[in-house]
Amino acid sequence: MSDYVITEQHSQQSFTCKQDEFVLKAMENHGLHAIAVGCRGGGCGVCRVKVIAGSYECARMSKAQVSTEQQQQGYALACRLKPTSDLIIECSPSPLAITGLTGVAKAKPKHTEVIK
Repeated sequence: MSDYVITEQHSQQSFTCKQDEFVLKAMENHGLHAIAVGCRGGGCGVCRVKVIAGSYECARMSKAQVSTEQQQQGYALACRLKPTSDLIIECSPSPLAITGLTGVAKAKPKHTEVIK
């Protein structure tokens, strides 16, 4: 199985990614922080990137985070992105990433009211 080189355009950080591996997981395995990390499941949008060059496949992603039109323009969630060639990506952070969320997204506790 092939290893591909993934390069983040702005930081110029590069790492290798196997063909059957998600880009976000490969980055984490190399101890890098080129892409913001959120839920790791395709729902939060924190790891949104734009593929500038290269070919890839995507697993299921939330349409609320990446619309069909945006997918056609090269946008994807790094946690659902698998390369089929070397890639050049550009991070496109969501509002969650801009405010500093770089760990696992956590749900807000629910407020429950006790009625006596």
